[in-house]
Amino acid sequence: MDKKDRKTISKPTPSDETQEEVKIIETDRQAVKNGQLANILIKPVVTEKAGVLNELNQYVFVVDRRANKITIAKAVEAFYGVKPVSINIINMSGKKVTRGRIKGQRSSWKKAIVTLPAGKTIAIYEGV
Repeated sequence: MDKKDRKTISKPTPSDETQEEVKIIETDRQAVKNGQLANILIKPVVTEKAGVLNELNQYVFVVDRRANKITIAKAVEAFYGVKPVSINIINMSGKKVTRGRIKGQRSSWKKAIVTLPAGKTIAIYEGV
């Protein structure tokens, strides 16, 4: 058989957009498996103000000091399955404390206010 006689069968290739989406999903799954996103969201903040923000579809988390808006958005989407609309980050400085004659300072921390799209919720504050 000559090369001209052979028929080449090509597999249909998905569009570039779907390939990029698949790569993004796979990298997010890998990041969750490796624990890279597991340490971004430390704990939810449970205060009166956070409860009021909850009614406005905003959730408050203590996040890692090195986290940025992109990694926080990926972590929220990976763990709660909801893509945030916007994220606001606040650096909270630790309070000065005294214990007897010893003066010190509590650790500083970072707070993130995550806004979700209308109709989407996260079951964090239920039962509190």
